Amino acid sequence: MSGMVAEIIDGRKIAEEIRREVREAVGQLVSRAGITPGLAVVLVGDDPASATYVAAKEKAAKECGMYSKTFELPSSTEEKELLDFIEELNQAPKFHGILVQLPLPSEVNVLKVMNAIDPSKDIEGLNPSDAGWLLAGEPRFVPCTPAGIHRMLLATGHHPDGQHVVVVGGSLIVGRPLAALLLQEKPWANATVTICHIGTRDLPRFTRQADILVVATGNPRGITGEMVKEGVVVIDAGIHRIEDSTRQKGYRLVGDVDFESVKKRAKAISPVPGGVGPMTVAMLLVNTLKAARLSARAPIPRHRIEDWEGVKPSVA
Repeated sequence: MSGMVAEIIDGRKIAEEIRREVREAVGQLVSRAGITPGLAVVLVGDDPASATYVAAKEKAAKECGMYSKTFELPSSTEEKELLDFIEELNQAPKFHGILVQLPLPSEVNVLKVMNAIDPSKDIEGLNPSDAGWLLAGEPRFVPCTPAGIHRMLLATGHHPDGQHVVVVGGSLIVGRPLAALLLQEKPWANATVTICHIGTRDLPRFTRQADILVVATGNPRGITGEMVKEGVVVIDAGIHRIEDSTRQKGYRLVGDVDFESVKKRAKAISPVPGGVGPMTVAMLLVNTLKAARLSARAPIPRHRIEDWEGVKPSVA
């Protein structure tokens, strides 16, 4: 494997294919059932990065024919005010999906907020009810970043079935739900999964065992080339701004993986930007579509984009 050029997993290309299928499915839902999927996005405070992410999500939803609205609340919003507002959205029939952009102000209990979202509108899959269904092997809404990572692997032919997947980072948003997804006794999962986290001793001992390595640590370029084995498939779920005087903006984006050193040993690797980020947005659209379909009084057949088994083996 040494000396071979790593495959660059193009998240933008895969995400565009998903968005094309979502547009098609939304059109069918509108014409057959008169239902336009609705997405409510709640942004608390004025964090520039969060505002950028929210704008991208709203734009993507509208491009797919969905109805989307962002509700901007001041950073002074108290927990009870936020919970009351979420309950209003729970009762609003035009919104099938609710997304509360993280992070929230430190005085707000994130778990309480996620638990307040109606499970039928929990398109981020962070409500304890959805987490339970995922662990039970009958997921309704899979959290968007883990779903995007999984779809990237399937779409590029790097199936987790029988592989040792090492996940570095045990968060509720990425690490834990991804592990639960990959442990499913399904042909599109069925992996051996190891989760490493802040308490893991001798991290390289585990990362070098990975056939597939997923990194979501929040540590810029923390995984280096000597920490992986040759032939590994690497998915980088991190994104950070670092100063770079050679760039016009004065910074550049990097992930949790030291891309240049790791790609020399990897069979395939996702870049930052252009890897996991676009996939997260794409799977948000898939979940919103699913929530709208599930809201119908009469059963509406699901679209192939909602089926893991229906994923094409390659987008090349």
